[in-house]
Amino acid sequence: MAVSSASAQPSTTFTDRPVYVIGAGPGGLAAAQALRARGVRAVVLEKADRVGASWRRHYDRLHLHTTRRLSALPGLPIPRRFGRWVARDNVVRYLEKYAEFHELEIVTGVEVSRVERSADGTGWLLRASGGRELTGSAVVVATGFNHTPRVPDWPGLDAYAGEFGHAGEYRNAEPYAGRDVLVVGVGNTGAEIAVDLVEGGAARVRLSVRTPPHIVRRSTAGWAAQYSAVLVRRLPVTLVDRLARQLAKVSVPDLSGHGLPRPDSGLYSRVAAGAIPVQDVGLVDAVRAGRVEVVAAVDGFEDGKVALADGGRLSPDAVIAATGYERALEGLVGHLDVLDGRGRPVVRGGRSPRNAPGLYFTGFTNPISGMLRELARDAEKIATAVARRAARGA
Repeated sequence: MAVSSASAQPSTTFTDRPVYVIGAGPGGLAAAQALRARGVRAVVLEKADRVGASWRRHYDRLHLHTTRRLSALPGLPIPRRFGRWVARDNVVRYLEKYAEFHELEIVTGVEVSRVERSADGTGWLLRASGGRELTGSAVVVATGFNHTPRVPDWPGLDAYAGEFGHAGEYRNAEPYAGRDVLVVGVGNTGAEIAVDLVEGGAARVRLSVRTPPHIVRRSTAGWAAQYSAVLVRRLPVTLVDRLARQLAKVSVPDLSGHGLPRPDSGLYSRVAAGAIPVQDVGLVDAVRAGRVEVVAAVDGFEDGKVALADGGRLSPDAVIAATGYERALEGLVGHLDVLDGRGRPVVRGGRSPRNAPGLYFTGFTNPISGMLRELARDAEKIATAVARRAARGA
């Protein structure tokens, strides 16, 4: 792995105009490898000091919800010894090995703040930390789905005197042992943190839910939920909704009596709107046993208490907001008219926006079939598109 720090860069001008990949997470590394395999020079720019920075910050108990076999990046399988559901630390080890094995050209300590058209109109200019200006033939933006923690604009939060933090800061349950904790948000992160708190000795755990999620078993009789997700991707949404509804009735208990009714809208309809189902890693049993108590959505903070949408008031010792992340692409590429109304790229994978040829995006969706699997597929598509442009002399 050819890794260097920003201070080790001898020059910011490259006569051969490499393809710049922004971000050394799974998406960026996969894209760089796929480009290199096609004879295209790819330089990965990473603002942190190591690859896989976001994975290193995830909570300790995290395991992939996708199988080892369908989570490998192009050109290197994940070792069998890591097990079927790969732990966070082993994901990091795999990413380190991946960069080393493929001898990727990675420059750490460089944060790109803005991407612009080059002066001659034939490439891209990257403005980066330290006043650097880098010119590339193409750019792959792989800064990550979970980039900037998002906290709702709750009234009264600024004056709240209790302990408050985003799920991105959560590591393990040790600081919360013996305490009353409210987790806000029932995505996969919120659900898993709630279970971790229960198992880690929190005195009371409540889970604030605005919209009841679809809950699926990670695996049923050895058949991973990911396999089904891959198989149904091209089926009609209404058909998948019906199939998922029937499967849920036989595989997941009805939790309506515990505050988690089955959703009114279909599973795949929700996926199309950006909400993936929650994979059960202990939440169902914890809710049924009363160890995780489901409460209404948080509306704000009043007089030192948490105000709920149903009029209830809570006084937990700590609040953990599992309220998601922003893509935070506006400063980087927002001026190029390549983002939709929700701040997401208008295209992904091997397609460039019509008004920005040579600009590619990967990792800004949360597919039901698995993020790492889609990153691997996107990498191949991007590399193919770049190689074709190079062959045409673009």
